[in-house]
Amino acid sequence: MDYNSSREKLEMPEYGRHVQKMVDHALTIRDREERNACAASIVNVMANMYPEQKNDPDFKHKLWDHLHAIAYYQLDVDGPYPKPTPEEVSPRPRPLEYPMHRVRLPHYGYLTEHFANVACEIEDPQERKILVNYIANHMKKTLIAMNKDYATDERLMKEIRLLTDDLLEIDGEIRTAYYQEPKKNNASKGKQTNKQKQNSKKNNKQQNNRGGNSKNRKRF
Repeated sequence: MDYNSSREKLEMPEYGRHVQKMVDHALTIRDREERNACAASIVNVMANMYPEQKNDPDFKHKLWDHLHAIAYYQLDVDGPYPKPTPEEVSPRPRPLEYPMHRVRLPHYGYLTEHFANVACEIEDPQERKILVNYIANHMKKTLIAMNKDYATDERLMKEIRLLTDDLLEIDGEIRTAYYQEPKKNNASKGKQTNKQKQNSKKNNKQQNNRGGNSKNRKRF
C-alpha cells in the first residue's frame, strides 16, 4: 500500500500532489518555450482551484510566487513577475517580546502595582484618594475570588503600602465593598413547594382510590 506518510512531503499541500507532480515535470523540460508554456498551464490549474479569489488584483502574482515555491525556487521561466525569494513568499514572523516584570504580589498582577505607583505621583489629594479607592476595590475583588474570609481592608492597605514602598499614604476613611452572599430566589422556592403540594395531593388521591377499590372487592 502507498500511504501519504511514505510519500515525499509536499511544499504547499493546499494545491495537492497532482500540482506538485506537474511542477516536477516542468523542472525536467529542457526547451525554454515549452517550459514557459507548461508553467503558465500549471498556474491556470492552480487558479481554477480557487475561483472565489479571481477578483483579487494580486491573485495571479500570488499564484506565480507559489509556483516557484512548489518548485523549490529552481524553476527558470519567463513569468510575468520577477522570481521571488523564500523570505518574500513565506516570511518568518517576528519573535514576540514578552514583558519581563518582577511582580511583588502575583495574585494582583503587574497592572495593579503599576497603577498604585501612578497614584503616588498624583499631586491632587482628592484625585489620588479616588484612584486609591478604585485600586483597593479591584484588589478586594481579587481577594474575594481567592478567599472571601481573608479579604479585609486592613490587609489591602498593608499590601498597597508594600506595592509602593510606603510611598502612598492611605486614608483611613477608605473602605471597600464587603462580600455578600447571593440572595436566594424565594419565588422559585414557593413554586417548588406548591409543586410538591400538588404531587402530595395527587399521591394521596391515588392511595385513597386504591383503598376504596380494595374495600369494594368481594371475598369468596
